[in-house]
Amino acid sequence: MVVAAMLCCVTTFAKDLKVLVVNTSPEMHCNSCETKIKNNIRFTAGVKKIDTNLETKKVTITYDGDKTDVKTILAAFKKIGYTATVVSNGAVPEKGSQKKPVDAVSGASQQQHAGSAKK
Repeated sequence: MVVAAMLCCVTTFAKDLKVLVVNTSPEMHCNSCETKIKNNIRFTAGVKKIDTNLETKKVTITYDGDKTDVKTILAAFKKIGYTATVVSNGAVPEKGSQKKPVDAVSGASQQQHAGSAKK
């Protein structure tokens, strides 16, 4: 019974975190634009994190898919005078999913190991 209660709690607290990457129009081109976007979009329910990149002109938003959706986030951009265009949208990659395989003999990643054999 205790195990069932614990599983219920874990399921309740699990979040459906997703990452949305958008371009804006007008383009985000200065620190003022960046600040305006961050200070306004962060108040959208379900938004967990906002990263902006002036170089690539992209805004990356991590959000809880159980509390908000892409349509709501795009509407929040419209409220502050921007049109947001979706570049990508998907689940947050699990931690460790980007790890490279490690060679059991040398301990180096296979990519490093293969490169050192060429030298």
